[in-house]
Amino acid sequence: MSLPPLILLVGATAVGKTEAAIVLAERLQAEIISADSRLLYRGLDIGTAKPTPEERQRVRHHLVDVADPGEVWSLAQVRRAVLEAAADISARGRLPLVVGGTGQYMRALLEGWEPPAGGSPPSATRLRLEDEARRLGGAALHGRLRLLDPDSAERIDARNVRRVIRAVEIHELTGAPASDQRRHVPLPYRILCLGLRLPRAELYARIDARLDEMLRAGWVEEVRRLLAAGLEPAAPAFSAIGYPQLVEVVRGRLGLAEARADIRKRTHAFVRRQANWFKPGDPAIRWFENRPGVIELMESEVRAWLAAGAV
Repeated sequence: MSLPPLILLVGATAVGKTEAAIVLAERLQAEIISADSRLLYRGLDIGTAKPTPEERQRVRHHLVDVADPGEVWSLAQVRRAVLEAAADISARGRLPLVVGGTGQYMRALLEGWEPPAGGSPPSATRLRLEDEARRLGGAALHGRLRLLDPDSAERIDARNVRRVIRAVEIHELTGAPASDQRRHVPLPYRILCLGLRLPRAELYARIDARLDEMLRAGWVEEVRRLLAAGLEPAAPAFSAIGYPQLVEVVRGRLGLAEARADIRKRTHAFVRRQANWFKPGDPAIRWFENRPGVIELMESEVRAWLAAGAV
């Protein structure tokens, strides 16, 4: 008996994955599973470029607005939720389409990582590292991670202090890099991974235009509402690029122009880090440039792949 199909769509932020995924899903009788670390959170809509209510009416989406902004979702938790959604979609005779720019999530699915479930009480080592991060700053801890585990340091944003702490903790407790300790268990699916890309200069221009549109759409007001509702600036959801800067704008500690410049710089840097997860030469990804007609090309690729698997 052949394995059921699972489609992944990867690519950098602002490359056009949302629009492409919705049209593909409509044409292929698919449902979209978000594998984006920020779309999980309720209330963070503008700054995460969340699919609009109208877009979610067109195609059913899974793993969007499923967590409170103060919650932490581990890689194991996300992986489990993605696979549960995929099983439900497949059981109803539809095609699961996983879409995301969070490289760790997508690579975990593509390569069959089986991360530890977590949930145990924090170790003494973790508590010590958390105290160290508070005293010395996350950048100092990230510098140590770069010496201990360069691969993990390259892939983990220095501002994501929780993940930096976890990676250093794993090394201190086991004596081996976190990047060497993943179990690989193939998923019970036949997987096709599509990639959407653009030349870097065009991608930067799209990022800058989208940033300005987000600000016009009321991103600052969104942050103000979240703070007024009691969300702490240190909440996990607020670690997404742009939110810390706009918290400072709301508090009157940073001008909007300065915040915009910092968000722009950090988003460009994030795109460069994403390239470490989604490499142009990766044979596991079938790349398409986002040009007119690209959706037709991707649709043709998927249909041919589905037909080949049905033989």
